Amino acid sequence: MDSFGKTRVVSGLRRVAIGVVAWTVGPRLGSSGGLLPGDLVIKRGSVSFYLPIVTCLILSVLLTLLLRLFNR
Repeated sequence: MDSFGKTRVVSGLRRVAIGVVAWTVGPRLGSSGGLLPGDLVIKRGSVSFYLPIVTCLILSVLLTLLLRLFNR
């Protein structure tokens, strides 16, 4: 397998691992789901929409710092 293929496989396995961790740990965060100020929740009737803007920004910064730290 060439290096591009290996990179894609490793990237996919990382995503699966992160998804499994989020799936198992996520419900334990509490009933609010870990809402931060700036996360949008829109409820109309029986439909609710959740857009975690601030949560995504914080996770992006943390993951960027971690990956830069480990890839040196």
